[in-house]
Amino acid sequence: MAEQPVVQQPGQGYPQGQPMQYAPQPVGYQPGQAPPPAQYGGQYNTQYGTGMQPGYGQSGGPPPPPGPQPTQQQWMAKPETIPGCPPGLEYLTQVDQLLVHQQVELLEAFTGWETKNKYQIKNSLGQQVYFAAEESDVCMRQCCGPQRGFDMHITDNMGQEVLRVHRDFKCCAGANCCACCDCCAMEIAIEAPVGQVIGYMKQQQSCLAPYYKLMDANQTTVLQVQGPVCICQGPCCTWDQEFVVYSADMSQEVGKISKQWTGLVKEYFTDADNFGVSFPKDLDVKMKAVCLGAVFLIDFMFFEQQQNNNN
Repeated sequence: MAEQPVVQQPGQGYPQGQPMQYAPQPVGYQPGQAPPPAQYGGQYNTQYGTGMQPGYGQSGGPPPPPGPQPTQQQWMAKPETIPGCPPGLEYLTQVDQLLVHQQVELLEAFTGWETKNKYQIKNSLGQQVYFAAEESDVCMRQCCGPQRGFDMHITDNMGQEVLRVHRDFKCCAGANCCACCDCCAMEIAIEAPVGQVIGYMKQQQSCLAPYYKLMDANQTTVLQVQGPVCICQGPCCTWDQEFVVYSADMSQEVGKISKQWTGLVKEYFTDADNFGVSFPKDLDVKMKAVCLGAVFLIDFMFFEQQQNNNN
């Protein structure tokens, strides 16, 4: 005959002769340990999505607050290593366009104190590919402005420096009509890996429109760049300023470097600029890196000085 369950009456102790039974304890609970708080749901679980207060991150909870929601920064996946490609430049083999966004420096915007420039470099999908940070002398930044020499350190998403853009300070350089000699022509050198030059960008003599040569490590001209005759952005000039990239003999347009209009307030009160650079997808990866470096020389020569933006 089956044993009948013992029913405990209210106010009575536990029946004698019956083994004591304990309610199931939470996972991870040890005898003699204080029970966990009620908000943990009876489990010691520190993973996201558990142990949350009711109504947060659960179905049926309150809706998010009104207005635009913050978006998480996306990163471009690191491609496989390619033989013969400088380490870290494998990203460039997969793109034919890059977006360069200069970060707004609040100290510079409110005080006019020239700070080091920083840029986010993204692909056409908005995924960050590189990050660029300027290294320059504080006195040179305040006294020489956009004429200053600098090193632009370009790092990948792992924080490894994969590219460096170097410009020497030249006191009398910058004017198109005087760029016939090296001492009066703006020039940058692009290194990848650091310490090994892979190309140059050099200003050429011209009357009106600015011209540049993009050269390989042997200073052989591979591409040429022609800028607009009138470089001005303001309330009446809200179009993009385009620097067209041509083949070595100037017979074919192969790409473009565009300074994009960012809006009246940002253009007037800051020198934070947005650029787009395009090139053939099958272009040599080293020359793609030179095209990227060209963005920084163009920015410093024409758009870095706030007076140019407020023209």
